[in-house]
Amino acid sequence: MITGGAGFIGSHLAAEVAASGTDVLVVDDLSTGSRLNVEMACRSARSANPSCGKIEVVESDVTGALAGIDPSGIGCIYHLAAAVGVRLVVEDTVRTIETNVRETSSALAFARAAGAPVLVASTSEVYGKSDRLPFSEDDDVTYGPTTCARWSYAMSKAIDESLAVAHHRQHGVRAVIVRFFNTIGPRQTGRYGMVVPRMVQSAISGHPIEVHGDGEQCRTFCDVRDVVTVLPRLLSRPSAAGRVFNVGRDERITINALARLVIAVTGSASTIAHRPYSDVYGPGFEDLRARQPDLRRIRAEVGWSPSIPLERTIADIAAWERVRASEGACAA
Repeated sequence: MITGGAGFIGSHLAAEVAASGTDVLVVDDLSTGSRLNVEMACRSARSANPSCGKIEVVESDVTGALAGIDPSGIGCIYHLAAAVGVRLVVEDTVRTIETNVRETSSALAFARAAGAPVLVASTSEVYGKSDRLPFSEDDDVTYGPTTCARWSYAMSKAIDESLAVAHHRQHGVRAVIVRFFNTIGPRQTGRYGMVVPRMVQSAISGHPIEVHGDGEQCRTFCDVRDVVTVLPRLLSRPSAAGRVFNVGRDERITINALARLVIAVTGSASTIAHRPYSDVYGPGFEDLRARQPDLRRIRAEVGWSPSIPLERTIADIAAWERVRASEGACAA
């Protein structure tokens, strides 16, 4: 079972798991995911393996869906359902907090009833305002004031992680926690503030590429097709239970350099336009100057390192956006 399986990462994971011959049950309320993502996952799985597993969808929030699913029929769980994207977090903070905590609590209780291992998706946001690089899983975390909506997502995901660890320690649930660092790739939407698809869409259309702040803040970006290969490996290892793993790429790039790379890869004539954070997210928005994961733990556990270069990921995102735009024009 994959909660959030109609979303960006979830649909790529559904394709990866189904291609191995395993049936997949997707639970998604389609608030940020889509049926198209599931259709693409089915196509990808069949292309990789004509004898692939089936992908079925239950359109519902997690808590509602799990009330009607027999836990004995579920072998493992990937809990990816969450409110995502900086813009969504700032604009709908209540939904962010309540969705993340309530749905994770339901997923963990279901995993206990099913006796199934569960992977809980978390985020690099959990590190908060830490300036110690690279970010290591056992580092202390520091947040801004509770009155700043910017930190509500990080706090809610930190609670999710604590719940997962508590279920492991108190009830023996094989819960594995992964902190994603800016996962990108084809099918990702820029609707909720995701920086790379937003930049690629602007570059393809010839519009200025918007960069928030001075653009010298550093981030890392990892291809979703690298990410989904490691999740089943982590979930299958009993030694990973009750532990947190960073998942991402550890090479940093400034947002200005990222914008220039997008322009170069797409062959765009777009310019770069800087915009203050306050104009985008309102007054009081805080951001980090740098984020970089320490990958030593995941390398030691499963020997994983991402292999797809950023240039290829950007090119593939651009190809996907051009096809999507073309299909949209044909439909119109």
